Amino acid sequence: MSRLNLDRDKIESCRQVGRHITLQIQDFIDRHTTVSIERATLRFFGLEDAIKSMPIVNLIVDRLPKEKLELGIARWFGRALVHHRASSPLSLALRIADGKINMEETPDVPYEKVDQALQPLVMAGLRRLDAARERKEKLLTQYDRSERPLKYLIVATGNIHDDVDQAKAAVEQGADCIAVIRSTAQSLIDYVPHGATTEGFGGTYATQENFKIMRKALDEVGKEVGRYIRLVNYSSGLCMAEIAVTGAFENLDFLLNDAMYGILFRDINMKRTFTDQYFSRLVIARAGITINTGEDNYLTTAESYRAFPQVLASQFINEQFGLQANLREEQMGLGHAFEMDPTIEDSFLYEIAQAEMVREIFWKSPVKYMPPTRHMTGDIFFGHVLGTMFNLIGVTTRQEIQLLGMPTEAIHNPFLQDRFISMKCANYMFNAARHLGDEIHWSPNGKVIRRARAMLEETHTLLKKVERLGLMNAIEQGTFANMVRFIEGGRGLDGVIKKDKTYYNPVWKALEKRLPTADEQELIALRAESPLAVGHSEESEAGQEEGIVRPHQGRSRRRPRSRRRFGGPRGGGSQGGGKPDVPTTGS
Repeated sequence: MSRLNLDRDKIESCRQVGRHITLQIQDFIDRHTTVSIERATLRFFGLEDAIKSMPIVNLIVDRLPKEKLELGIARWFGRALVHHRASSPLSLALRIADGKINMEETPDVPYEKVDQALQPLVMAGLRRLDAARERKEKLLTQYDRSERPLKYLIVATGNIHDDVDQAKAAVEQGADCIAVIRSTAQSLIDYVPHGATTEGFGGTYATQENFKIMRKALDEVGKEVGRYIRLVNYSSGLCMAEIAVTGAFENLDFLLNDAMYGILFRDINMKRTFTDQYFSRLVIARAGITINTGEDNYLTTAESYRAFPQVLASQFINEQFGLQANLREEQMGLGHAFEMDPTIEDSFLYEIAQAEMVREIFWKSPVKYMPPTRHMTGDIFFGHVLGTMFNLIGVTTRQEIQLLGMPTEAIHNPFLQDRFISMKCANYMFNAARHLGDEIHWSPNGKVIRRARAMLEETHTLLKKVERLGLMNAIEQGTFANMVRFIEGGRGLDGVIKKDKTYYNPVWKALEKRLPTADEQELIALRAESPLAVGHSEESEAGQEEGIVRPHQGRSRRRPRSRRRFGGPRGGGSQGGGKPDVPTTGS
């Protein structure tokens, strides 16, 4: 049963306001592209090579002036592919990147021929995404025996081969998810480094080869321990769209992908970020990857006791952005964190209220719960106590993904022994308090329920304010995380491109066609067997032929009840946020 008895009408209103906020941004997104999206389109065609360590996709896109990119790089590359009759797309790409072919000087060819030449490349890319999704589904069915919360640990040596050793050790101690932290400031680099890397600072560079190396290692150790191990990395920053493609192709499971994190914490231009996050999530949705959002970071710059409504408001916004990009709620690992000031009386109760509230509101999402960092001082003993309290709340409120805290937070990158201590604590708490939450019933007028209701009410007020201002203006006013960012400021604005009315991108178009869910596939099968029994009509046939419309194009978000959650709990309910009597958060 719902233990907080939250106002369901208020929750639904928050969702509707969040939807209106994101639709305003979606109008801008639909009219723009970015250099990262254009490069990601070429990567989708299989162009993964580099010349002198510089990706050929950068060299190709950089050879066209910005006004030419308004037509889309696919138009120019397809025209060259038809005219030069290259032996392969890669051979043509290498000649363009090396300056031996000038795309601007290539004679124009009919649109139909360009589209005909590129469709095999588009279909090959879609098959790679589908294969990645189907692989995960098969392995999760076969090996996913992990109890919830999933234990999530990071590796951050800077050397991918050392990361592999640490990751295997963590898995052997019980880790379910391995996150490879990126090298410091990679999000500000406007290209994706090439090949295996061994010299990152504070983390390891996110490259396609590094993804491949770690995926292979986790598959090997997963077979040894009899569990499926999820691989995590970052699809954020100036190359958000490209990393989504490379990560999807190399079978990643989770990608940190947030609509506002890069704006607030990396000062990346908001127009660039909003456009890139949409395309990246289209890729992620098709590949069956789960996103992790970054609301937990808000509480590193804003105090949790006063600022938690910012977290909840951002979660509603991130959810709506995800739905517009075809993500299912089961693919949205919305983030929050254990960051209450420990000196506040009853801070533990307030933390429980917030964690339980997030879990109940987003009951279909594999919510990600982050450990304390803001109030970690370097006192490893007190830090271990905070981590223990965090683990207790995580298992009691049935969180889905739990990033384990480190007692040495604020001192250094964690050592193997630090991870061992954290894992030992989590293993004990998750076992000892496994069903504690089932035994708890909160006082109807107690602090936990009053805190949750107050946070929901303040969140609704905040969302209405953002709706009035518009999201970009609200960010300019420092509404989230106490960070002020400007609409025309930040890195990457020069990489935002307004589309020409004849803009062409067959990858973007193909990804926007949402795949039917398992329930929709079942309904289609029933119609095929017995059309009259399920209300078959000419109108429904026409709708299927035209393809499934994106939510932001006006169709209701409500969908059939899901019978199986991908990569997470089983459950069902409306897409729009209706909650069942019993929120299901286990596997």
